[in-house]
Amino acid sequence: MVQTTYRGVDKNCPRDIVEVPAPVPCTKEQLKMTFWRYDTNRDGKLSRKELKEAFNYLGAFIPGWRAHRALNHADDNGDGYITEEEVDDLINYAVKLGYLKL
Repeated sequence: MVQTTYRGVDKNCPRDIVEVPAPVPCTKEQLKMTFWRYDTNRDGKLSRKELKEAFNYLGAFIPGWRAHRALNHADDNGDGYITEEEVDDLINYAVKLGYLKL
């Protein structure tokens, strides 16, 4: 039997990759609570790191990039954080991306 390889990867090797999607919130309020759960230092602001962890939980393919884009969309004052006043813009951004089950 000839093994097929592609850049050192054996194509015949069985792969047990099981993707388990994170539960998708059902309402905007639940989505908001999901984000605030990742405010780990409880300062009332979501940093890029906290957003990355939240998007990772929500199943984002590249959560770091998604967090960066979320800050671009929702951080109105440019301080690098999402505050209580800006969180609605974050939620609207996440809803546009499909992170809300309708």
